[in-house]
Amino acid sequence: MAKAMKIAIVDDEKDMRQSISQWLALSGYDTESYASAEEALSSLGPDYPGIVISDIKMPGMDGIQFLKRLMGVDSALPVIMITGHGDVPMAVEAMRIGAFDFLEKPFNPDRMSELAKKATASRRLTLDNRQLRKELSDGSQIMQKLIGHSPAMERLREDVLDLGQADGHVLIDGETGTGKTLVAHALHAVGSRAGKKFVLLPCAAMDEPTLMKRLFGPMDPEDSQLPAMEEARGGTLVLEDIESLSDQAQARLLSVINEQGTPPETRIVAICNLQDEGKTCETALRPDLFYRLASLRITVPPLRQRGEDILTLFTRLSEQYADEYGCDAPQVSAQEAAQLLQAPWPGNVRQLINLAERATLQSRRGTGTIASLLMNDHEEMKPVMTTEGKPLKEYVEAFERMLIDNTMRRHKGSISAVMEELCLPRRTLNEKMAKYGLQRADYL
Repeated sequence: MAKAMKIAIVDDEKDMRQSISQWLALSGYDTESYASAEEALSSLGPDYPGIVISDIKMPGMDGIQFLKRLMGVDSALPVIMITGHGDVPMAVEAMRIGAFDFLEKPFNPDRMSELAKKATASRRLTLDNRQLRKELSDGSQIMQKLIGHSPAMERLREDVLDLGQADGHVLIDGETGTGKTLVAHALHAVGSRAGKKFVLLPCAAMDEPTLMKRLFGPMDPEDSQLPAMEEARGGTLVLEDIESLSDQAQARLLSVINEQGTPPETRIVAICNLQDEGKTCETALRPDLFYRLASLRITVPPLRQRGEDILTLFTRLSEQYADEYGCDAPQVSAQEAAQLLQAPWPGNVRQLINLAERATLQSRRGTGTIASLLMNDHEEMKPVMTTEGKPLKEYVEAFERMLIDNTMRRHKGSISAVMEELCLPRRTLNEKMAKYGLQRADYL
C-alpha cells in the first residue's frame, strides 16, 4: 500500500491544531503540528512528502508571509489557507501567491477532508513526476531497472552502455512487452545527452495528419508545444511503433535525418514492434531509412529466453505489489517455480507484471494459486511441466536461489534468521550463496 501523505498543520491555537489533526488522522493521514510558521519552515523542505494547512492570522510570521516563504522553497507544494470570516481580500491574495485553496472559519470538516484529498493527490503526482525525471537523468538508477543475471540481459546491459556512448541513431526491436521503451530511456540516461531533452512520440496513437504535424510541424498558433523534431533538438527523440509511419512520413523523416549530418543534432531512437508478428523491421521500413536507423541496433530478448530472471522479476514485482496493497507477497512452490520458468510468455515482461499483481491480490484474499493463474493465461499448459533438453537440476537450482534470495530479503540479511527458517547449517548456506552469487551486503 502506498505510504500515507503527510499533512503539516500550522496554527498558533493548540485546540485548533489538535482538532484538525484528529479529524485528518481518522482519514488516514500522517499529521504533523506546528505552533508557528517559523517552527514549520525548519522542517518543510523542497520535496516534503505531503501538503500544508496553515492559518493566515498568526503572531510573528503570518500566513501570507509563510506562504511566500513556502513558495520560494517549493512552488508546487500545495498549501491550504484557513481564513477568518470576511477575510476575502486575504484569501484572494493567498490564491494569487500560489495557495492551493482556502477554508473559511468556521469550516466544515468534510470540506477540509475533500480539499486535503485533492491536494495530496496533486502532491503525489508532482513527487512521482520528479522522481521519474530524476531516474531518467540518472543512468545508474535506470540501469538498475534492467533486472536480471541471464546471459541475454548481461548482453543487453553491455549493448546499452556501449551504444549509449555513441551518437548515431538507434533501432530497438523485440517482441511486445519486452521493455523496449525502458531500453530507450536507458540509452539516453547513460549517454552524453542525458541532461538534454528526451521526447517520446507514440506514432501508432495518431492519425497521419496529426502525426505529421506533431513530428515535423507547423503547429497551430494555439498549440503550446513545438514540433517533436524541434522540441528534442540537441537531445533524444524516441519514435515508438516506427513501422506505423506511412511511406510519405518515412520519406520526410529520412530527409530530416540526412539534413542533420554527422553527428546528428537530434538523436533518433526508433522502436519497432513487428518481430512477434512474424514480420521484420526490414520489410516494414524503406530500405534507405532502415539502414540509416539500424547502423546501431538493439534486440531486446523475450522473457522466455531469460531463464532464472523470470523468478527474480516475479519476486521483485510481487513484493512491490504486496507493499502497495498492504499484504504478504505470494509464496512460490517448487512446482510453480518450474511452471513460471517454462511458460511461453507471449506478453513477456508486461504479462509477468500483470500476473504478479493478480497473484498478490489472490494471496491477500487467501485463495487460488500461481499455477491456476498461469493455467488461465496459457490454457495449453499442463499442471506438471516438462521441458525439452533442460535438465531438472537447472529448475532445482533456480528455485533454490529464489528461495534463499527471498528469505534473505525478508530477514534483511540476517544470516541466523535465514539459517533457522531454511534449516541450513551456516557452512551450507554460505556455499549456496557463493554458488548463486548472493551477497549479504545486498540485503542490509
